[in-house]
Amino acid sequence: MHAGMPRPSAVVFDVIETLFPLEPLRAPLGALGLAPGDLDLWFTRILRDAFALDASGTFLPFRDVARGALEVLLAQRGIAADDAAVDRVLDGFKTLDAAPDVAPAFRRLADAGVVIATLSNGGVASTRALLDRAGLQPLVARVMGVDEIRRYKPGRDLPPRGAEPRRAARAARARRRARVGRRGGEAGGVHHGLVRAAGAAVPPGDDAARRLRPGPPGGRRRPPRAGLTFARPAARG
Repeated sequence: MHAGMPRPSAVVFDVIETLFPLEPLRAPLGALGLAPGDLDLWFTRILRDAFALDASGTFLPFRDVARGALEVLLAQRGIAADDAAVDRVLDGFKTLDAAPDVAPAFRRLADAGVVIATLSNGGVASTRALLDRAGLQPLVARVMGVDEIRRYKPGRDLPPRGAEPRRAARAARARRRARVGRRGGEAGGVHHGLVRAAGAAVPPGDDAARRLRPGPPGGRRRPPRAGLTFARPAARG
């Protein structure tokens, strides 16, 4: 530890692109016809779409969000890919290797008596599988994922620092239900829509608002597989 820096009692790590780099997915994306730089764009869009879903009070598993973002990117590049080809890319998340400095860092923390936990935008089971494959699971005291409370980072309902995870998850769900009740519906008051292009991706900058159809009051609209993008706020009058 750095001199003068207080020793933490616990450290919570992000998982994807922190412990497990996405570089191995670059080749499978290339096999679909995407450029090397599209890996970074794809992952950025995954996070964007997850944040947008969270803002609308809607939850989808990480794999579903990743699939939608990839299908939109392929459509924008004019690339046709079947479900099996897309699944092969998504399955690559299961076989990511830990960065070389992760195991030494984990061992150093464990030797110092620091509790290690992980908090991922992915699921608990998939994170445990990655940690186990890398031989890191025995060093991790707690594996947390957004599927426990059905909120994406950096949502304010995620477990607060130092909170016992299960208790924090229950409290987060209670806070969310109370807030939803005050709003009169999970989607109430949200002026940005999540839209898809039916059969073709919405190009960046396109006025997608005209494609929106209003949903039932206070109801949820199931995000389609074709992907997500932001629509401009509808005029209020």
